Amino acid sequence: MSREIINIQAGNQVGERFWKILLAEHGLDDSGMYVGKDPLQIERAGVYFSPVDSAGPTKYVPRSVQIDLEAGVCNHIRSGPLGALFRPDTFFTGDSGAGNNWAKGCAELIDGIFDVIRRQSEACDALQGFQIIHSLGGGTGAGLGSLLLSKLREEFPDRMLQTFSVLPSPNVSETVVEPYNALLSIHQLIDNCDLTICIDNEALYDIAVRTLKIKTPNFDDLNQLIAKVMCGVSTSLRFPGQLNGDLRKLGMNLIPFPRLHFLMPSFAPFYDPKARAFQKLSVPELTASLFDRRNLLVACDPRFGRYLTAACIFRGKVSSNETSVAQLQRKNSHLFVEWIPDNVSVSLCSMPPVGQPQAGIALANSTSMQELFKRNLAQFSVMFKRRAFIHWYTGEGMDLMEFSEAESNTNDLISEYQQYQEASAEDEEEVMEEAEDQ
Repeated sequence: MSREIINIQAGNQVGERFWKILLAEHGLDDSGMYVGKDPLQIERAGVYFSPVDSAGPTKYVPRSVQIDLEAGVCNHIRSGPLGALFRPDTFFTGDSGAGNNWAKGCAELIDGIFDVIRRQSEACDALQGFQIIHSLGGGTGAGLGSLLLSKLREEFPDRMLQTFSVLPSPNVSETVVEPYNALLSIHQLIDNCDLTICIDNEALYDIAVRTLKIKTPNFDDLNQLIAKVMCGVSTSLRFPGQLNGDLRKLGMNLIPFPRLHFLMPSFAPFYDPKARAFQKLSVPELTASLFDRRNLLVACDPRFGRYLTAACIFRGKVSSNETSVAQLQRKNSHLFVEWIPDNVSVSLCSMPPVGQPQAGIALANSTSMQELFKRNLAQFSVMFKRRAFIHWYTGEGMDLMEFSEAESNTNDLISEYQQYQEASAEDEEEVMEEAEDQ
């Protein structure tokens, strides 16, 4: 039996591309009919798709909910090539839009949204959790996404909550109030989420321009990158493998402390499509690429932090003897904490990604993530000190204390990362001895 996931898309178009790649990897056409030839493709399709038996062949329907506070994104999906794939009752739209205001999360709509989510969850045999795709810079993904998380935690306390959170970049800013929206969302993610996979707009632009040679990347280019990484991250959930077969196992291997659940994804190989014929990476080169900052989806440098844990997934024809993660770890031992032995898990999947013979995906829990939070906190603090734009938020019923709490919580998170970055095995022994004495 598949452990099922409900995918929730809040106010963005990434989900459409995600489902497009999922269909291809599971051998399904745009209408959800199986046309593949490999039984591995369909074996665990039930993680993301609900099989519907009609008079004809079985149709696979995405287990998803599409939400937006204005109808634009949902209408785009409905009128697109995958419009007939989704159940009509899984779309939920508002009328007014959020206007990039985190406080305008439209709490009055939450009951209607949860009716859709409950219908999806009641149809599951073994629901393992929820996956939310949202951006932290705008109003719907940040405000409504945060509200959804807290309500899901209340209603489904024993289920895993995982997010793909797209963080804003100071160099690629769409709105002035992004730092407020992002930090208020991070405050909620710290307390209400089990696994947060961070994707940074700055890193996306960097990969698109420098590696893929796209001079002026648009949202379609960036969304395609995000969708490819999302599919890679979910590989161990969707195909049979040795490790991390469901969200809870993934969390058990990657999250040593409950608040430090922010993960850096990386993908290799990224390359210019025109240069595809000239690309051939050996498995050791593929492994090294996963820990190279140029392949990270987060704009921070892992050389300035230490890895607490990591999980590597290799796709395609890769032998377990070739994956030299342990060798890479020995060469760079100063970058890995010594007080968590064997902290890098490796999983192999024989099913390659679409259009590539092999690929590697890594999820890393590194203390260098504090760079990302410091960057957002600095922008937030500069504006909040002068109370700039605050009236738009207080006018929707927010209190200044909520901003102060978000600032304080993020400062605490940064301190925790720094504490574990500086910790050594000897320190731990002293801590244990002190605890025993007490």
